[in-house]
Amino acid sequence: MSQTLRVVLDTNVVLSALVFRGRSAGRLRLAWQRGDFVPLASTDTVNELLRVLAYPKFGLMQSEQDELLADYLPHADIVRIPQPPPQVPACRDPQDLPFMQLAVAGQAQALVTGDQDLLAIATAFKRVSGCPMFTLEAFLNNPSFAIRP
Repeated sequence: MSQTLRVVLDTNVVLSALVFRGRSAGRLRLAWQRGDFVPLASTDTVNELLRVLAYPKFGLMQSEQDELLADYLPHADIVRIPQPPPQVPACRDPQDLPFMQLAVAGQAQALVTGDQDLLAIATAFKRVSGCPMFTLEAFLNNPSFAIRP
């Protein structure tokens, strides 16, 4: 039996899957629901998701936010980040650090993001951690991961 694919999803990717549900984002959501992979989360990444879901521009009532979280968090593996946290490459936006630290601490096979600051340091991150970064499309279409359509 093969080990379940462990994946870190940046907040923008999770948000797209939960709120916007476009073609690729919807496919990602179905993939975590049916267990094609296990999304990883930490206290910091969940707090970031909570903060973003509450943005007024999304117009989500608390009950709607709770419903969206209930469609994501039960599928996630919560990873405790050690102190001090794992060393990762420096990045322009300090809010991106928890996702890289989660990938290292959770032994992720992929970090999926649409964040250009993260993608800009993907090579350095893979060199340090062994974990590749992907855009959503690249992740879904990578034959190594076997994410079903």
